[in-house]
Amino acid sequence: MLRIHDTLRDELVELIPRVDGEISLYACGPTVYDHPHLGHARQAMTYDVARRYLEWAGWRVHHVANITDIDDNIINRANREGVSDTEIAETWTAVYLEVMDDLGILPPHDRPKATEYVDEMIEFISTLIERDTAYVTDSGVYLRVRSVEGYGDLVHRTVDELAEGAGTRVEVDETKEDPLDFALWKAAKPNEPTWDSPWGPGRPGWHIECVAMSLGILGDDFDLHGGGNDLVFPHHTNERAEAIAAGRSFSRYWMHNAMLNIDGEKMSKSLQNYTTVRDLLDEDPRNARALRLALLQTHYRKILEINPEILETARAGIDRMDAMVRKATAAGVDIDGAELDADAAESFSEAMDHDFGTPEAMAIVFEQVRRANGAIDAGEPEAAVAAKTAIELAGALGLTIGGDTGENDGAEDDAEIDSLVAERTAAKADRDFATADRIRDELAARGVVIEDTPHGPIWRRG
Repeated sequence: MLRIHDTLRDELVELIPRVDGEISLYACGPTVYDHPHLGHARQAMTYDVARRYLEWAGWRVHHVANITDIDDNIINRANREGVSDTEIAETWTAVYLEVMDDLGILPPHDRPKATEYVDEMIEFISTLIERDTAYVTDSGVYLRVRSVEGYGDLVHRTVDELAEGAGTRVEVDETKEDPLDFALWKAAKPNEPTWDSPWGPGRPGWHIECVAMSLGILGDDFDLHGGGNDLVFPHHTNERAEAIAAGRSFSRYWMHNAMLNIDGEKMSKSLQNYTTVRDLLDEDPRNARALRLALLQTHYRKILEINPEILETARAGIDRMDAMVRKATAAGVDIDGAELDADAAESFSEAMDHDFGTPEAMAIVFEQVRRANGAIDAGEPEAAVAAKTAIELAGALGLTIGGDTGENDGAEDDAEIDSLVAERTAAKADRDFATADRIRDELAARGVVIEDTPHGPIWRRG
């Protein structure tokens, strides 16, 4: 039984899908105007892990993640640089997609762009006006928030409580009937892209974009809407309000990942700790897997701490798993022909079915690594089962161990290290201990530790 913490109900609930055996997932994507940062990485990885596990467990998943390619930030950057908003959006979309690929994040089944759904947005807004839940002013079209029953339910606050802070979170406009009312359509302004509409030229508001894309692709009553918890209000609250106001059935369940801290402080541009993913990967290509492991060892609803020590610990964990695979290979263990440890796989599923409990799931993976190492040393047949189980369960969460990890651009090249280890082995066989010691010292200087085992030498990064 798959259970998640549903933001709307604020409790752990069984996820009962719209269609048995299928899960429709909409996860908010980025607004593309700059380098993706670690917050983008955490959000994308959270739903990548969820999707990968669900597919491994036998669910059929339809994963949608959008691109917001029209927004104030895009327009402002385009105006500063003297280029079109389309050029800004296309440039930074390409950067985002490249980074997500480098992080090993699966492309969603659908990746709609907001500008592709403007006609659907206009139609949706027209419905809201017809239902008298939206109104037109000189500055645009607005939703009547107080006409929406349960408007603040997602954030667990009343409308009056939300109204107290409306000036800080909702754009102030004296033409609005109520400070809480928000824009569905923004009237044209100089130096901004526009589309024709029944209310004059303009562009869509942010929230209507995701409603049009999610309902347009997944249909009413889709299963799961995800995003960072910074989107609960106003973005997801307003999406939900628009759907309710139009008489549509929106997401059945809501899932939100927590933010992250960098060196003990909340990630923030003002604190200048707004680390980009590209910076992290350029520092060490192993950081792609290290970041995923750090994420997996922290529950998605808890703040993720990122600092050099945590990344180093994660890299050491990755190296320990890789070394186990090399050790098994050197010992001639038939990993491919082995069966999964059924008990371990069941415990893994139980952990993941409990609100995607990745820390508990990864503890099971590391236990299988420990068992495999012990069995290899003892020459026991259970080595193959434990190694196969560790590899498959880690892979179910998108974490590749052993084999081709693609980390050969800035890190030490595995093939070169293998060659040097083989050269050292040959030197020892010829009793050329000076050469063997030189190679050992050379590798040690590069952070590579060689362990001589009864089955031959294996190496790991120290």
